[in-house]
Amino acid sequence: MAAHRPGPLKQQNKAHKGGRHRGRGSAQRDGKGRLALKTLSKKVRKELSRVDRRHRASQLRKQKKEAVLAEKRQLGGKDGPPHQVLVVPLHSRISLPEAMQLLQDRDTGTVHLNALGNTQSFMLLCPRLKHRWFFTSARPGDLHTVLDMAKVADTILFLLDPLEGWDSTGDYCLSCLFAQGLPTYTLAVQGISGLPLKKQIDARKKLSKAVEKRFLHDKFLLLDTQQEAGMLLRQLANQKQQHLAFRDRRAYLFAHAVDFVPSEENNLVGTLKISGYVRGQTVNVNRLLHIVGHGDFQMKQIDAPGDPFPLNPRRIKPQKDPDMAMEICATDTVDDMEEGLKVLMRADPDRQESLQAEVIPDPMEGEQTWPTEEELSEAKDFLKESSKVVKKVPKGTSSYQAEWILDGGSQSGGEGDEYEYDDMEHEDFMEEESQDESSEEEEEEYETMTVGESVHDDLYDEKVDEEAEAKMLEKYKQERLEEMFPDEVDTPRDVAARIRFQKYRGLKSFRTSPWDPKENLPQDYARIFQFQNFTNTRKSIFKEIEEKEVEGAEVSILLVHLVCCFHLFLFFLLGPQMSVLNMVVRRDPGNTEPVKAKEELIFHCGFRRFRASPLFSQHTAADKHKLQRFLTADMALVVTVYAPITFPPASVLLFKQKSNGMHSLIATGHLMSVDPDRMVIKRVVLSGHPFKIFTKMAVVRYMFFNREDVLWFKPVELRTKWGRRGHIKEPLGTHGHMKCSFDGKLKSQDTVLMNLYKRVFPKWTYDPYVPEPVPWVKSESSSVVPQEGME
Repeated sequence: MAAHRPGPLKQQNKAHKGGRHRGRGSAQRDGKGRLALKTLSKKVRKELSRVDRRHRASQLRKQKKEAVLAEKRQLGGKDGPPHQVLVVPLHSRISLPEAMQLLQDRDTGTVHLNALGNTQSFMLLCPRLKHRWFFTSARPGDLHTVLDMAKVADTILFLLDPLEGWDSTGDYCLSCLFAQGLPTYTLAVQGISGLPLKKQIDARKKLSKAVEKRFLHDKFLLLDTQQEAGMLLRQLANQKQQHLAFRDRRAYLFAHAVDFVPSEENNLVGTLKISGYVRGQTVNVNRLLHIVGHGDFQMKQIDAPGDPFPLNPRRIKPQKDPDMAMEICATDTVDDMEEGLKVLMRADPDRQESLQAEVIPDPMEGEQTWPTEEELSEAKDFLKESSKVVKKVPKGTSSYQAEWILDGGSQSGGEGDEYEYDDMEHEDFMEEESQDESSEEEEEEYETMTVGESVHDDLYDEKVDEEAEAKMLEKYKQERLEEMFPDEVDTPRDVAARIRFQKYRGLKSFRTSPWDPKENLPQDYARIFQFQNFTNTRKSIFKEIEEKEVEGAEVSILLVHLVCCFHLFLFFLLGPQMSVLNMVVRRDPGNTEPVKAKEELIFHCGFRRFRASPLFSQHTAADKHKLQRFLTADMALVVTVYAPITFPPASVLLFKQKSNGMHSLIATGHLMSVDPDRMVIKRVVLSGHPFKIFTKMAVVRYMFFNREDVLWFKPVELRTKWGRRGHIKEPLGTHGHMKCSFDGKLKSQDTVLMNLYKRVFPKWTYDPYVPEPVPWVKSESSSVVPQEGME
């Protein structure tokens, strides 16, 4: 008799809830060892009342407000460095001398002129506003100067044209500045008062729309009169400062005065005395100093002279005329600043950082010495233990008898061929049909016209470099072939494939197959430094800078060895050692020329500038990254080079030097990591064609051209462009034909592929000395042309 089973409509009553009547033991059993969240947390937060929470929030707001006000008072105040302003005209119609003359208002304050190379600069002291500025200027055509001065400037003052805003040269300069990182900036328009009154309103509206494309929600000021210049100075003094992370964590300095003292032995080597205001972090005399464009140096001492531009100078009344007052202001020369010099710190040879950037490799390191007798005996014992094999034998079998017993296993017999194949037999699969095409030519009536020869064609051909044009055409062809057939290469017929690709290997899965990062490293890896944990090292160094850094100076004289030069931009290093830098970049949309891997490029990485030949690879989260032969425009890539260690965050700009000496922007991005273990894998794809197809079996040819190569690459897996996978069964004949099996039937138009991989490393082409580029102007057709008078 079958038992009754309830149906799906049977009433389901709720289970009884113990609720708060449960005992402590039952609650612990239900918890199964889990603890409350408050018990697990490191810091138990004290619950505050509503009044206390409001009071705490008010205190936090007050502290932030006081910190912002203290920063404003320090910058440009009597106790801080001057407010450094970089003036950049963004249009060729802008008169830079006129704008600088308006800012040099004698009624506003005291002006100290200073000629620094080709750059106009002056110091403006305004006791009424309790502020002092140091104005410098740079033309957009001199791109290196603009980028270097923007790294140390507190504020950038962009001068706009009232009709167009900026021209193509200014737009190119803005692209580079935005990629590098903009500090605080202000927009000013020059020449709008010269327009008719009816056109001034329309000009402002059009200019506002144009400004919104680059500077969102930013307004511009006018700069045509002394009154407007005063309003602009107030805006600069009260503006909130934007911080650049790569310079806020370091000490940096703009040289106001330079004096070179040659040594007695050699006039090219001596002591360089540099005077300027230290910004950012405090300075440690035992650390190294980097001068942009010249290299790394050690400091001898740091001195503190009197402030050459005091905000409130002392007044001395002469005895002859008590009504006249004379302001005594120190000049910016080194001789005057050395009066009353105070030595702050001297370098300690025991604690001073070394200038050694590379590891000196030991040629004997890694060599194997002859083993001792003890080591040989240990090795024999280990071999004896490892050579013991466990076998199933009948009871009572001796060890000598067990040696003759073979392991049971199925022997694989040879598989008969399903068909006979003669490698000398030639079969034609396609028949060429020749048809005689007979077409009658239709006569057309033509009209004759006399056309004069153009004189400009001959002049245009004179400027064309045929050799450079041929090289560029070849690069365009290679880039096009790489897009159509990625990583595919032709198997050479004069060299055996097992020799040509002997450094390559096959992988079951590019993503999951293991690859030792310490395997087969090049000799250059013995010269670099490597971190055990780069992230922890970076955090500890920045924490040491914030907490344990020694005292610094607002005005310092730094003594290093260098040949005298024009403008100097100084950054204090956290380490000059060489390593492998990985940077994430994206192709600049304004540049369309193909850029091949291992081409020499110019890098602006943080505060450094150098030349190197990088590798391009995919930006993925895996442990292996595929090499890219060209810098593609549709995706972000990782650039790998040998370079001095730089801690992120740091902006990256890539330039390419043309044959005429000009630099064009290639890509922009940021520094990702310093990691020599990041593996860049080069892939080559060998292709073959199905010759005969039998269900899941096929004869493939043209991948190899001899029998030995087929046997050599037999363990490597095959794939097809239509998604089939297979492997080589055996070679057929002596001409490289092979029998392959697949997981499905092949199509006659399919292509058989074999992926081979090897790890690649960048070339050691690091050069810290970058030649100055030729000043340029960007034409309307997005091509860079030299300025007039520069050829």
